[in-house]
Amino acid sequence: MPRIQIERAISAERQAELGTHHWPVWEKNISTFPWTYDCSETCLLIEGEVIVTPEGGEPVTLHTGDLATFPAGMSCTWQITANLRKHYFFE
Repeated sequence: MPRIQIERAISAERQAELGTHHWPVWEKNISTFPWTYDCSETCLLIEGEVIVTPEGGEPVTLHTGDLATFPAGMSCTWQITANLRKHYFFE
């Protein structure tokens, strides 16, 4: 089963290398919802916290400064526990 790849608290240099400040921003208030990735997504949490639970997998908590890549085809549940802002990029 494809897994969520996480880099914790990435540096400003890593953000510049990826060009995250050029990526669009998505915002969502505290909520819980299902999601399926049609293509791979990489995101950088600008603020907030979310618990992502892949179908048949273990929950993963993401915090401000974390970079996560979700594989195409993954179905999961997002539980936003603090209002969320993230940069995102679809591949």
